[in-house]
Amino acid sequence: MKNDTAYIRELASLAPIIPVLVVEDVAHAIPLAEALVRGGLPVLEVTLRTDAALDVMTAMASVKGARVGAGTLVTAEDVAAAKAAGATFGVSPGSPAALIDACLEAGLPLLPGAATATEVMTLQARGFEVLKFFPAEGAGGIKTLKGLGGPLPGISFCPTGGVTPQNAPDYLALSNVVCAGGSWIAPSDLVKAGKWYQIEERARQAAALPR
Repeated sequence: MKNDTAYIRELASLAPIIPVLVVEDVAHAIPLAEALVRGGLPVLEVTLRTDAALDVMTAMASVKGARVGAGTLVTAEDVAAAKAAGATFGVSPGSPAALIDACLEAGLPLLPGAATATEVMTLQARGFEVLKFFPAEGAGGIKTLKGLGGPLPGISFCPTGGVTPQNAPDYLALSNVVCAGGSWIAPSDLVKAGKWYQIEERARQAAALPR
């Protein structure tokens, strides 16, 4: 099966920032998703870093306008569990062949992680055109993305890892960046405190970033 690049491009076009979410309590899922969607960020990456993550995805998938994906996909088992929980796309920190195969077999559109030219070229050969550049700052940030853009003009990136409100505009200004992933939109302290209005305001500011 081929990767659904068109769907990933559609998601990337909906907002400049994809919030990267770590949610420990499923009771927070719906109000959090509603706040983010109201703020203009409908594409939500729920990381598989908590015991509640799969239930959180299922709950968020019921929120009108939300496009819920599973982040931190590492194994084929992660892929199957995320698909069953209602994820409409997946995000991975890297791109081992077994994980790519699992996503293709499951029909789960994937934003696969890459940090080097070899990884980018390997994924391009398998039909992927939109990649997660991770860890963005640790892998050279804007300079590396500019360098990759010359020889690999057909690839678009979603830099994630160290992206902040301060440097996000510089990333989004790059011609080969279609969106960016950010964890600052819904930090754990605001989520745990139920500060949905503050999170909505952060989302609104992120949604207004130029690109």
